[in-house]
Amino acid sequence: KQKSSLVLQMEELVRNEMPEWALWYFKNDKSKSWTENLRLISKFDTVEDFWALYNHIQQPSKLGFGCDYCLFKDGIKPMWEDDRNKLGGRWLMTLNKQQRHNDLDRYWMETLLCLVGESFDEASEDVCGAVVNVRPKGDKIAIWTSNCQNRDAIMTIGQLYKERLNIPIKAMLGYQSHDDTSSKSGSTTKNMYSV
Repeated sequence: KQKSSLVLQMEELVRNEMPEWALWYFKNDKSKSWTENLRLISKFDTVEDFWALYNHIQQPSKLGFGCDYCLFKDGIKPMWEDDRNKLGGRWLMTLNKQQRHNDLDRYWMETLLCLVGESFDEASEDVCGAVVNVRPKGDKIAIWTSNCQNRDAIMTIGQLYKERLNIPIKAMLGYQSHDDTSSKSGSTTKNMYSV
């Protein structure tokens, strides 16, 4: 009997040294500052601890509007200003309202597995973390990288990520630099790269 790819991936993780990860939760409370709204939930560095944490938190589709989960390598805060994020950017997937019930939780779990499983080969070194934003108009999932000029690593991450999520070829994923996102004047940011 063949083992599932998930079981094989988890066994591979157990054999390899896993970096420590930190899961953060953001709840938008207008009476508090942005940093006061961001809370560290837990850290883990084993597959068992990852699953224990994952199985005890709410799925993104159950979070209130304005809430985020952020999974980042330990020592990197989930904010543009962090030294490891400053020069970076993000692969961004925008989901429509209908996808909240069909795809959001599955895409987020697959994103987490890509990160903790270091699924991007050597390009995994460039990954800082991932964020899921739950919003009334549509949710977003993003993988953050450390250097928006590192085109080879960024394209590897984008292509492998799109494959892992089984996103149709005609659907586009875009990569945006944090610098462009933070200084945008309209509601959209220009993509540096796309797959």
